[in-house]
Amino acid sequence: MLVPLSYNVRSLFVRRASNLLTVLGIAATVAVVSGVLALQQGFANLYAENGRDDVGVLLRPGATYEGYSAFTREEALKLMKSIPELAEDENGAPLAAMELYTAVRRFKRDEGETNVPVRGVQPATFRVRESEFSIVAGRNFEPGSDEVIVGKSLLVRVPGLEVGDVVPINVTPFRVVGTFACEGPHESEIWGDLDRMIAALDRRGPSRIVGVLRAGTDPEALATRLADAKETPAKFQTERAYLSAQTAMLSAILGLLGTVLGLIMGLAAVFTATNTMISALASRIHEVGILLSTGFRPFPIFLSFLFEALLLGLLGGVVGTLVVLPINGIETGTTNFQTFTEVAFAFRVTPAVIGTAIAFSVVLGLFGGAWPAWRAARLTPTQALRRH
Repeated sequence: MLVPLSYNVRSLFVRRASNLLTVLGIAATVAVVSGVLALQQGFANLYAENGRDDVGVLLRPGATYEGYSAFTREEALKLMKSIPELAEDENGAPLAAMELYTAVRRFKRDEGETNVPVRGVQPATFRVRESEFSIVAGRNFEPGSDEVIVGKSLLVRVPGLEVGDVVPINVTPFRVVGTFACEGPHESEIWGDLDRMIAALDRRGPSRIVGVLRAGTDPEALATRLADAKETPAKFQTERAYLSAQTAMLSAILGLLGTVLGLIMGLAAVFTATNTMISALASRIHEVGILLSTGFRPFPIFLSFLFEALLLGLLGGVVGTLVVLPINGIETGTTNFQTFTEVAFAFRVTPAVIGTAIAFSVVLGLFGGAWPAWRAARLTPTQALRRH
């Protein structure tokens, strides 16, 4: 026979002052851990959610990201013409583009410096990005000119990138003529003409090739064929797979940070919960004796006290998630340690974050209540009634 749940709920209400401190301690822990998880989710989702399965990325064999990749123009042209899986435009040309990737040092609005991604693109890039790209201020750059456009997410964190400003790339000044919006990490980049970027940076050719894939393309088969190609081998990935791979390092760092903070703050929350439940046990020993005397077994007593601790943890988790909900959608930015460049993104309080936070709070409550519940279950009726 189990102890009625109403008994535990009444007990929590009667000792609401001490219970409130426990709830707030668990809530603070949950809020901090949830904030770190929301940061990690915002960063990861920026890449994974906006990567496309119908767009392919070609890099040099062995390159982990485009900053380590390089093709000659001749190699890139040969690749683009030799891949039948690439879709074609109305003129029968491959719907693909060469792109050059680099970074420039810029001061941030708050303090310090950061690497800002710079991308040299071709007109075909805008055809590939047709559904996700738009100019929101000024105009697009003229092909062959020393003009650039800037992703709108950069304007919040990096000054000197407004329309009319001049951005030096190597020793060549490029004038900002527009601001663009583009889903995903591209909105944290500066775009300019590929040929002018190659000349300004004294490069041999592009860093990568992007192109729209025909419907029904098997990415794994295409990747295997291109890796084994004798004349112009290349590393192929879908854009979604490529972008997801760029989140591994920072996601791991944020995950480790959340774990460390959770352990340190969680330990304090567990001690608070334990003290609260021990205090509750000390004031209710006579009640425990009565329960044992009326036929309740030790295990239901154990479960009763553990249930109270679980409720405390659950309440703390709910309060903690409510505290962190307002940061959902707030934009921030950091350095992507995979590319060492600045990227802007928003906090994402996802169902996974909330679920993890609630589960974590319940675990804290259970750990905090286990010892007092075990002590309560070990009491005999005579011991409990004698201590009144």
